[in-house]
Amino acid sequence: MVRIQHDLSAATWRKSSYSNSSGGDCLEVADGHPGLVPVRDSKRPDGPALVVNAAAWAPFIDSVKAAAEHR
Repeated sequence: MVRIQHDLSAATWRKSSYSNSSGGDCLEVADGHPGLVPVRDSKRPDGPALVVNAAAWAPFIDSVKAAAEHR
């Protein structure tokens, strides 16, 4: 595995639309990084971020939505 450092210090994070105010399991993503989707745990904003290739992000989200529909 190759680790590449990305400077996310100026990133603007937004919470998932599925997040609520009760502090549950929330993801945040940062926009404005062409070809990349930075993701982090909203409960640990100073923790690590996972940076996903944008081409892999869309199929991941589609599969999560499909799984949620079958619950």
